[in-house]
Amino acid sequence: MSLTQDIKDFALDLGYTRVGVGPADDFDEHLEQVRGRGAHYDWYVDPAKPFLAGARPRQAFPAARAIVTLAWDYAQNAFPEALVGRIGRIYQARCYNAPPQRLHGARQRLMAEFLDRAGCTVGKGIVVPERRAAARAGVARFGYNNFVHAPNLGSFIVLGSFVLDRELEFDSPAPDPGCPSGCTRCQDACPTGAIYAPLKLDPRRCLAFNHWVTLEGRVQVSSIIPPAIRRAMGSRVHGCDACQEACPRNAAKLAASLPPDPFLEQLADRFSLTGLLELDERFQAQCVQPIMYNYLSEKKYFQRNAAIALGNGGDPEHVPALDQAMAGPEPLVRGHAAWALGRIGGGRARAVLEARLRGEPSEFVRAEIAGALATT
Repeated sequence: MSLTQDIKDFALDLGYTRVGVGPADDFDEHLEQVRGRGAHYDWYVDPAKPFLAGARPRQAFPAARAIVTLAWDYAQNAFPEALVGRIGRIYQARCYNAPPQRLHGARQRLMAEFLDRAGCTVGKGIVVPERRAAARAGVARFGYNNFVHAPNLGSFIVLGSFVLDRELEFDSPAPDPGCPSGCTRCQDACPTGAIYAPLKLDPRRCLAFNHWVTLEGRVQVSSIIPPAIRRAMGSRVHGCDACQEACPRNAAKLAASLPPDPFLEQLADRFSLTGLLELDERFQAQCVQPIMYNYLSEKKYFQRNAAIALGNGGDPEHVPALDQAMAGPEPLVRGHAAWALGRIGGGRARAVLEARLRGEPSEFVRAEIAGALATT
């Protein structure tokens, strides 16, 4: 049996659903596309940022010869109704950027250990354009919504790639894009119009992007979410599946009767938007860290998102929780809580806003309070 087949067999034994191999050539099309998107991706093509480094694998790892790309089906269990529409399915599945002590992180570690035992050297720290790599390796096809779709699985898959120094047998690339001609369901379903044309996305309008952008983090885009995006968030606090839910290739998976995930069922019973807004240590450990550890390390970003979702809910019973949030130390949270109170409206919300305006030191928060008072 060949080394290529040994790698594929071991990957499938670990639970990966699909595995393919492609050459470690430059991803020229990826570079051309993102560099041609102007302001939509100026934060991404910034030379000071590492995002494009993996598009030229041999610059980082001159011995690179092949890229093994794996796909794992993360929709093998049902997702609780209480969490769908609030937290993206990929995060509920605990598989995206999973640390090595978690199940999916351990699966990646076991795969890396197998490759090492097989005599392969794995390029360290190389993050290739995963979806491009998957299409190159025949694992999945691009869709108009910018996700990739695997046969019989749809787009509810998480990808991982290993850049190797060994000559392997390459698979045939997947044809692109694979969507029905003229289909616009993902565009029509996008709450903000972020998908503005087939295969084209403005990340600054994407809800999932706005949930995790931070001025202080890897992506230095303002952590103040624009009001129009806030309204479109609805109850979503971490991720958005709208375009995937609308895609015909996911219809069978969404309609399937899947077994429950006992851990998620337990987490759903504990989860609440007010708990996320308060975010004490217990709630952090039980409801945030297990599924929302991927991008955010500071609690203020989760609280910001929770405040927006509570405002969109429009329930006056949440005014006290938002009032308490406006007493907190973070201007980012106070400002978005003020917006949420304006969104809820009514005499109780107005009284809180007027009281909090007195003595508020932040110009940003004062402006949010003034805007909220103008709407109540």
